[in-house]
This record gives sequence, C-alpha cells and structure tokens, in this order.
Amino acid sequence: MVNEITLKDSGHESDLVAKRVYFSGFIILLLVIMIVLRVFYLTVLQHEHFTTLSKSNRVKITPIPPIRGLIYSRDGEVLAENKPTFSLEVIPEKIDDVDMLIGDLKKIVSIEKKDIERFKKSLKKKRRFENVALRLNLNEEEVALFAVNRHRFPGVDVVAGLNRFYPLGEELVHTIGYVARIDEEDVKQLNASNYSGTTHIGKLGIEKSYESLLHGDVGYQQVEVNAQGRVIRVLDRKAPSPGENLHLTIDLSLQRIAIEALKDKRGAIVAIDPVNGDVLTFVSSPGYDPNKFVNGIDSKSYKALLSSKDKPLINRVTRGKYPPGSTIKPFLGLVGLDNGVRVLNDESWCPGWYSLKGHEHRYRDWKKQGHGHTDLHKAIMQSCDVYFYILAYELGINRIYEGLSKFGFGKETGIDIGGEATGLLPSREWKREALGQVWFPGETLIMGIGQGYALSTPLQLAKATASLANRGNVVRPRLVTNSSNPITAEIKKFPVHFEDKVTVKNKLHWDQIIQSMRDVVHGVGGTAWRSGLNAAYEFAGKTGTAQVIGIAQDKEYKKEEIAEEFQDHALFIAFAPVEEPRIAIAVIVENGGGGSKTAAPIARKMLDRFMNDKTLTKGTSG
Repeated sequence: MVNEITLKDSGHESDLVAKRVYFSGFIILLLVIMIVLRVFYLTVLQHEHFTTLSKSNRVKITPIPPIRGLIYSRDGEVLAENKPTFSLEVIPEKIDDVDMLIGDLKKIVSIEKKDIERFKKSLKKKRRFENVALRLNLNEEEVALFAVNRHRFPGVDVVAGLNRFYPLGEELVHTIGYVARIDEEDVKQLNASNYSGTTHIGKLGIEKSYESLLHGDVGYQQVEVNAQGRVIRVLDRKAPSPGENLHLTIDLSLQRIAIEALKDKRGAIVAIDPVNGDVLTFVSSPGYDPNKFVNGIDSKSYKALLSSKDKPLINRVTRGKYPPGSTIKPFLGLVGLDNGVRVLNDESWCPGWYSLKGHEHRYRDWKKQGHGHTDLHKAIMQSCDVYFYILAYELGINRIYEGLSKFGFGKETGIDIGGEATGLLPSREWKREALGQVWFPGETLIMGIGQGYALSTPLQLAKATASLANRGNVVRPRLVTNSSNPITAEIKKFPVHFEDKVTVKNKLHWDQIIQSMRDVVHGVGGTAWRSGLNAAYEFAGKTGTAQVIGIAQDKEYKKEEIAEEFQDHALFIAFAPVEEPRIAIAVIVENGGGGSKTAAPIARKMLDRFMNDKTLTKGTSG
C-alpha cells in the first residue's frame, strides 16, 4: 500500500487566512472606534477646556513691576532713590560661541568671574530668545565704549533700568536698611501675583518694615505670542501703581553731628522728640555701605564685615545691649519716692563703700573717699553709688522691677522698624527660670547702680528719658511721619501712638527728680557740670559708666593696663529745655571711659544745634 502525501490543504489555508483577516479587521475596527471616541471626547466633551488652552498659547499676560517709592529726610533730602542703571544683556539664540563673545566683550568692558557665573546660571533658566544680563551697573564710560563697538556684537545690547541707590551710604544704613534680590525665603512669604517681575525686596530697616507701601502694585500687559513663546504684539496694558514715598523724622544736621562725634568709635546715639516720638537722630557706629548689598555683595567683602571686631552689621540702637550704669539712678530715685521708701531730704551716710549686715564684702562707690551725708538730690547730682545701694536694698528687687518696667526697661519700644532686642530687666522669676538660681541680696544692690544682669538698648534709654522729661507721658518712637503718593501728591499722616502713662502718687516727685538732673549739668559739683557751662538754655542730664569686666574690690581701675575692648562704656542721657522738653538724648560710647568726659560733651553739641534751630524747636505734635 502506498501512503498518500498531501502537499497543499487549500481548505485549511483558506480558514487560517479568513481567521487572520477577521482578527485584523476586529483590531482595526476597535482602534477606529477608540479614535472616534477620543476625537469625540476632545472635540465635544473637552471643547471648552482646549479652546481656553489654545487661547492661552496665543495670548499671555506678562507683569510690569512698579517703581519703588522714595525715602526722604524730614527736611526733604533724598535718602533712598531709584537711580538709572545700564546692564549688558545677551540674546543667546543670536550667539554662536558664548565664551568667545565674553572674551571679546572683556576687551571693552570689565567682566568679572562672578558676572560670568551668574550669567551662565541664568542661561539655563531662560529661553534662548530672552535677554540674559551678562554685566550689571555699567558706568557711563563703559556704555559709551560699547555704543561705539555695538556693530561688532549682534545679539548684545545695553538695556536701561532702575537700581536702588542710597546717596548717603553708611550714614543711615541702620535706619533705612537696604533692598536686595529676592531669595527663596522671601518667595515663601510674598504675594506671588503682586511681586511678578519684581527682583528686589526690602531686607532691613525702613525698606523692610514699610515694604508694602514702598513696593506699589504690579501692572500687566496682554501680549500675543507665537508657538515658541516669542512676543508678536501688545494687545492690552495696565500701568503699575508706583510705591508710596516715605518722609522720615530724621534730622540730617543732628545726624551728622552724632556721626562725626562717634567717628572711629563704637557706640550709638538716639535723639527723640518727647512730644510726638519723632526719632531725630538714629546713629549706630560703625556703619557700612548698603549699596554693596543691592545686587549682591561679594563673599570677600561680606566676610570682612562679619569678622570685623567693630561689628558694623549690628544695629546698636535697637539690638545693642548695655548695662545702663548710673543712668538708671533718676528712675530708681523716682521709684523710691513713689513707694515711700525715701523722701527728698532723707540722708544716707557714704564713706565710699557699703556692706550688707553680716557680710564683709564691700560694694564700692566710684568716689573712694565717699560723699558723706547724702540725700536724693545730691545722690543724683553727684552719682553717689552708696546711696543707691541702700535705696535698692530697701526697695527690694520686686518693687524695682515693677517701677522700672513702667518706663519700658526690659521691653521693646515698639519703634516702626522692628528687629528690637528687649534688653533685660532682671527679677526673681527671671533668674529662677533662666538660670535655675535664687536671687541674692547683693544682686539687688548692684541693680541700684545699673550693673549686674540689667541690660538696656540705647533706644530704650532714650524712650525712658523722654517719658521722664514728659512727667510720665509715654510716646512710642517712630521713624516715619507720613507717606505721599507720587502721582496724586496725596499725603497720608501717620498717627502718634501714646502708651500707658507712668503715674506717681505725688506729682512733685517729677519736679524733684528733674531738678536733680538739671543740677547734674548746671549745679556746682554735678558730675557733668563742664558740659553745662555757658549754655544759653537749661537742660537736664545724667552721666553713666558701665563696667565691662569686674574689678576685684581690693584693686583699682587703671585704664592703661586694660585692653580697649574691656574698658568701661560711657553713657549720658539728657533732655532740653527743662520746662518744655522737645528733645531727649541717649549717648553710649563703647569703651569710652567716663560718661562725663566722653558721652556728655557729645550730647551738649547736639543740644546746642537743636536749640539753635528754630525749625526743629517749633516742630509739630502730629
């Protein structure tokens, strides 16, 4: 039997082909159905959404940043302005070799390594048709040189803009502060829509505290763009609203006297109008140039400021903390009178030292031979330490704390630039919580002369002095009196803030303390009598000397044997005229020695200037 061999099965092959055709047809049909459904979804169900996206691709809204408001002194001098500036900008898509371009441009304008690094970082963030700044703040000579050679550099141009500038440099840096480029921390706190297009923001001082007024409101323009995002034309435009101009309380003539007095010294000087709280002088020495920070200070310069032993970056007026020394004595004397612990004629015996009963330790007076029989008037006038050791001990720390806190010691003054230190007015509770220790009687004694744990800022001392001069009326210090709209010229006055009044049981106590302070400078034997000589007006004052390091009781202070940074601070507080005070001053000269020799003469110069200036002494109370 011969086996049959089937070479071709036509029926089977037809079935196989048919199945494949049906399967392929099914897949094609399924894909067609999916495409139809997708088209239906996109064109019908999502029609509105994609129409909006299409318009967004065609029309974009771009921000127009506002012009920042200016800052003026009380006499109209510009303290912070927007100075025209020129930057060298590049359009990347028009440049074949960026490094070669930079090399050629270096032959015309100065381009540093930091400029190149910033430029290359910006290149990565922007589109190739957008301008990227290669060099900021070109001077006039550089602008002129580039203009002559402009034909050689297609895709490079000089672009004009505005840059914040502080014409007085370091003279007012601790008052005005400065603006700098917005960083990541700023972005977290900003209103993103209003700061669209804005590159700088206030970092310190007035620039920071009044940022919302100075900045203004952003504008916008609707532009038509192509598929690559390039602007074709402007469709609509809303102009930005410029920031408000601010008018400060600072009197530049007094400010400059204070700056000159502290030249080459560390310290602070504050002058306040007791009537309305206007800060006439606000000097922290040394200062620094704020203009270097506007577009980013180089690391070398910044490290030099940080490492300087003079600490120029610290605002000593609001953040410097110093023992108040004997400037605390008039306030403590008032507390003693008000609590009935003393009457004006009560006397204490001062042999030059004082000891607690049962203790051998002697708390020394600055006058080695002592002051003899001393009442409150003499104690303030001659700054008798022993009298105030005894007074402080009899008052006790609780009544001292309660009385001095009414004058603002240990508290922020509330000045309108913020960033204040509270200082330190110690109490039993504070020591227990902060140090885990009990309060000792000896600590109460040294509180009586403003030493120990007690710390005050120069601004606190000035505010307390103004409150004393006002016979208890307390006014919050302020640096800005009003704002003005640069377009409408509308002026908005800021209110004067009165705080809780310091009350006493007998109003004569004010007169008694103020008379004693008057005799500090005008009385025979007053600690600052030289500073009161030949004054055409009467003023009141109190000297102070604050120890930086402790001196053993069997040792004497020899200035020449102690390094400068460990020498005593010199302090002086004053107000004038005595009957109707219009200025209160606090002067602190770090390591300046005695207050009568160093700080008091500075105050006298400022008072002379103020009392001879009719425009200041006639100031308003609003």
